[in-house]
Amino acid sequence: MGLDRAASINDLRLRAKRRIPRFAFDLVDGGAENERNMRRNSEAFQEVELTPRYMVDVSKIDTTATVFGQTYDAPFGMAPIGMLNAFWPGADLTLARLCKAQNIPYVASSASSTTLEALAEAADGNGWFQLYVSSDAAVTQGLIARAEAAGYTTLMVTADVPAAGKRDRDIRNQLAVPFRFTPDVILQCAMNPRWALTSLKYGAPNVANYANLLQGATSYAEVQKTLITPGFTWDDLKRLRARWKGRLLVKGILHAQDAVTCAELGCDGIVVSNHGGRQVDFGPPTIEALPAIADAVAGRMTVILDSGIRRGADMLRAKALGADFAFAGRAFAYGVGAGGDAGAQKAFEILHLELVRALGQLGVSTFDDVGPTHLSKYRMK
Repeated sequence: MGLDRAASINDLRLRAKRRIPRFAFDLVDGGAENERNMRRNSEAFQEVELTPRYMVDVSKIDTTATVFGQTYDAPFGMAPIGMLNAFWPGADLTLARLCKAQNIPYVASSASSTTLEALAEAADGNGWFQLYVSSDAAVTQGLIARAEAAGYTTLMVTADVPAAGKRDRDIRNQLAVPFRFTPDVILQCAMNPRWALTSLKYGAPNVANYANLLQGATSYAEVQKTLITPGFTWDDLKRLRARWKGRLLVKGILHAQDAVTCAELGCDGIVVSNHGGRQVDFGPPTIEALPAIADAVAGRMTVILDSGIRRGADMLRAKALGADFAFAGRAFAYGVGAGGDAGAQKAFEILHLELVRALGQLGVSTFDDVGPTHLSKYRMK
């Protein structure tokens, strides 16, 4: 299937799967353990019903959304994904440039394959920075200082990694950073020559922001240990809030009381997220966790949702249940894996066109006008 025939994000996923070696594809496509939570993230969206209203003028659809005083052309952005250049070479910069071109936010991951400075330049004012709080305080402070110097004004602190997620696919693939070229890996690369040749051009992917710290690391799990700390507490978040002078969000919130505490500590927003189902397999889908959280902090802070978005209508479901904005991660990754720059553009176009059509079919001309009154009576019980 060519890009011109791709009708959905899943079509892009299938095309990407054919173009990428299994060990690299699984790095992004896989989830924790049985992958139930990852699947439920997307499936649960389909259980949220909205009631269309007709005889409404929807000849002009406005998809803009304003977050933290900046107006974006769509109510969704690119979620942070670590080691994305392993999925498709050059993906980080491709997606940062796409987000600038389409005027949507791009969140650079601490674990990106490209330096945070290069991504800030590519996103050119549309970049946010996602921070993993390291077990080494000096590493964390160094990243914060670099983010400030690079011009990021929005910091997204990830809270849902007190321990490394167990991803069975990565264990089976014996994933290592840098990659070990075992006979199986060499065979997979030979079967995907375009990926292999493009990788030669860009060089072996690594965790660029930690390059000097990770010399000698032998597995991706070992890399993860540097990115997290099991001792990260509310007191630490309070100190981060005092240290960072820009806008601060906490990503990985699934409980209403945790959202309230974030508000009490002066955070500007939260991201209702379960890490795309990559951390734990027993947690709730984010769309199910959203309503109680949104109700608990209504009017006090910005509420964003990620994990599981595969359709434009998913953003309307999230908005109706209390989210102000949304992020998609894998959807964009599948696009760039399916066709590089053109595939990334295709992923955006699919989501945006579906969003425009869904708004018209719902009988709403602007994204901001979507609300709880659009939920079906069944879902409002």
